[in-house]
Amino acid sequence: MRQIKESDWKLLRQLKSTALERLCKRILTEAERVCSADSKTFHERYLQVYQLIYDRDKDIGRAFNDLRRSTALSRLASMRAQGLLTDEEFSRFSEETRGVVSLLTSSRTDASGIIRAD
Repeated sequence: MRQIKESDWKLLRQLKSTALERLCKRILTEAERVCSADSKTFHERYLQVYQLIYDRDKDIGRAFNDLRRSTALSRLASMRAQGLLTDEEFSRFSEETRGVVSLLTSSRTDASGIIRAD
């Protein structure tokens, strides 16, 4: 896999915290919904929250863990597949990077929009 261009690497580092905040907000909103499900026992809700955090931690890892230049394109593709970057933010990357990310997301995305680990 190619390494990301320097200008795109700098942009990705700028956008990382915004994208991470968006994902964490999404996860916490989902957890709030689970917690407020009065039709379930507290124990059932706890188990659902535990499973949610366990599953979503994998989403966080795919997009943010071990972020370095050599992994940046796959991490960026995961951020894009999870809807963590706006179209405007994504358009700021070079045409080459956008092309690679589009190729990665179209060929490795499952039905939920998450990039599969091959």
